[in-house]
Amino acid sequence: MICHVRYETPCRFHLGFSLGVSVSPEDPQDMAATNLRDRLLVTLLFRLGCRITEALSLTVEDINLQEGTITILHLKSRMVLNCPECGARLSKSHAFCPGCGSRVERASSREMEQRRFMSVPVDRETLSMLKEYIARGGPVHKGGKQLLVGISRSRAWQVVKECAERAGLEPLVNAQTGGVHHVSPHRLRDAFAVMAVKRNDSNDSIRMLQEQLGHASISTTMRYRKVAGSELRSWYDNLWQDGDDVEEPAS
Repeated sequence: MICHVRYETPCRFHLGFSLGVSVSPEDPQDMAATNLRDRLLVTLLFRLGCRITEALSLTVEDINLQEGTITILHLKSRMVLNCPECGARLSKSHAFCPGCGSRVERASSREMEQRRFMSVPVDRETLSMLKEYIARGGPVHKGGKQLLVGISRSRAWQVVKECAERAGLEPLVNAQTGGVHHVSPHRLRDAFAVMAVKRNDSNDSIRMLQEQLGHASISTTMRYRKVAGSELRSWYDNLWQDGDDVEEPAS
């Protein structure tokens, strides 16, 4: 299987992802499932744009092969700020509580987890891989569930890193900070989002991408449009295409 990914961000990330992981019919079933598992994990992260936590929580029951869909539990944790006096919700910029009017010296904070189930479509190639993976006995029984990918989060990160190294990819360098990062599961999610915006950046398409990614706010999804867009460059270049014919404004 060859999976190509290329995207660009303000940090000038360029990623061409090729996975040379193959499974032959002669392989032992457990080894075949392991190799195919790694292929499937990377494919799910990129083709669905899901978070690593969401991919690892998928079960066989979440897959509808007839309908060609997967039910994803969108998980997102965020910090909620409250006024210590009256408990009213605060934003980071609040200096005074909008509820009781008292000055906020130090807001109380708590982590809140958002959980939302959503059925998303799956392409034919990924469905075919899922069928093969299940038929080979890839899913793992844990905690009364038949997990699709029965590995830990740290192991999943390692799988993506190893696949990138086998593909000959160098670590990603942030051109603004100089920071060096390995290819991570979230970079594959970013690649999916940017690719989708490059293909179609209409308002309706952005809304559908928001649903696919499980973003609570459309403004989060719109950041990918800024990353993928080349409208400003095209607009500016077009200003000077016939520069010799442009008349200078009268003084």
